Amino acid sequence: MTIFGKRVCVLLLAVQAVVVGTWAAVLPLSFYRDFPAPGWNWVSLLGPYNEHLVRDVGGLYLALAVLSVLTFRQPTVTLLRVTGGAWLIFNVEHWLWHALHLDVFSTAHAVGNMVGLSIPLLLSILLLLPTAAEGRKMTP
Repeated sequence: MTIFGKRVCVLLLAVQAVVVGTWAAVLPLSFYRDFPAPGWNWVSLLGPYNEHLVRDVGGLYLALAVLSVLTFRQPTVTLLRVTGGAWLIFNVEHWLWHALHLDVFSTAHAVGNMVGLSIPLLLSILLLLPTAAEGRKMTP
C-alpha cells in the first residue's frame, strides 16, 4: 500500500470520527434516538439512554479525529502505525460487541451494522500494513 492510499484511509476514518463524534457529543439524545439515520434507532435498540456515556463516545471519536487529522497531514510511518493501532483497538472491540448483539435488528439493519462497522475496521488494518517503500527495504 502506498502513502497516498494510507492517507485516503486515515482521511475516511477522520471524516467518520468527526461526523459521529460531533453528533454524539453535541446532540447526544438525537444520536441515541436516530443514529445512523432518523428512524433507524440503532443505538436506542441496545439499551437505555445514558447522556454521559453517549457524550463520552462522542469525545472518543473526536479524539481519534484529532489523531487522524494529524496523521493525514504528517503521514510518517510511526504516526500511521500509531493511528492504525489506536483505531484497530477501538474497532475490533466495537465490531465484536455489535456482532454479538444483532438479535434486536431486522436482517437488513443487522447487515448494515456489520458492513458499517467492517469498513473502519478494514481501514485501520490497512494503516498497519507496510508501504511499498518499506517492503522494498526489507527485501535482501
